[in-house]
Amino acid sequence: MREVEKTMQTTRLGTTGPEISRFGIGAMSFAGAYGSATEEQCHAVLDLCREAGVTHIDTANLYGKGRSEEIIGAWLASRAGARDDMVIATKAGNTGEPERRFNNDPEYLERCLDNSLARLGVDHVDLFYVHRYDVTHSIEDVAGTLLRLIESGKARAVGLSEVAPSTVRRATTVCPIAAVQSEYSLATRAPELGLVQTCRDIGATLVAFSPVGRSFLTATPFTPEQAATFNFTKVNPRFTEPNYSANISITDRFRALAAEMGEPAAALAIAWVMSRGEHVLPIPGTKRPDHLRELVRGTEITLSESDLTQIETLLPVGWAHGDRYSYDQWAGPERYS
Repeated sequence: MREVEKTMQTTRLGTTGPEISRFGIGAMSFAGAYGSATEEQCHAVLDLCREAGVTHIDTANLYGKGRSEEIIGAWLASRAGARDDMVIATKAGNTGEPERRFNNDPEYLERCLDNSLARLGVDHVDLFYVHRYDVTHSIEDVAGTLLRLIESGKARAVGLSEVAPSTVRRATTVCPIAAVQSEYSLATRAPELGLVQTCRDIGATLVAFSPVGRSFLTATPFTPEQAATFNFTKVNPRFTEPNYSANISITDRFRALAAEMGEPAAALAIAWVMSRGEHVLPIPGTKRPDHLRELVRGTEITLSESDLTQIETLLPVGWAHGDRYSYDQWAGPERYS
């Protein structure tokens, strides 16, 4: 394993966007998705990000019904120059309401963006995603809405989340797509069935959420007791038995390999995601500065071919037991093959 200099790697957001760190912080944890978090804890994480050269913050209006954005907004307001240092992304279109879970109506997306700007305390975001594609609209019409938001100055660039490669290509005929967000890790390899390649071909950044497998690829995966307390994991197939025990047993081998290499397991998982291409940008989430240090360590590691072979021998494609989403959780994301 060869290390690089301890300077944060950078890439470009899309083909014409700003320079951005090749590692970002996902802010869903700020809103209590995996246990409560205080504003002080979240601000400590953001302070450490800034110190480490992490320039990308990813949030959404759905996270805590705006709470995550409010926490970020308070941090931006209290740190001189922080807004200029950061590339801020937010998302809308996933309503969280049972009556209509996904809404890509033009006026709805713009209203959500306006509300996000108010909570963040900014006049524009650097990246605005459609959080979930609403199939009652054509993707070309949705892309037209996104183009108008760029033209309004409220968003500098736009992206899509949890969509198929074909959807991305259709959208680009109307509007430049700077980023596509998808779950991607050693535990979830579906993006390799065309999304990694499509993003590379069109010059989009592939933003990989849950890059440490929702804790399975860390030194301290959620215990059954912890998993049972979180809304997502308590019904997720990978965290329910017998799948949970099988996944722990398999990833114990990964933790042992990381220990042999003298690295945190989370760092090894991040380094693997970054090895997938210079356009791939992981956005792990945490509310703990000590965990953030382990994650950032992954940006300092270059894995050799031998390292990659060892990792993928232990965790081959398809190793995870259980689907990545439950039946209800699959509502919204596009499947593809």
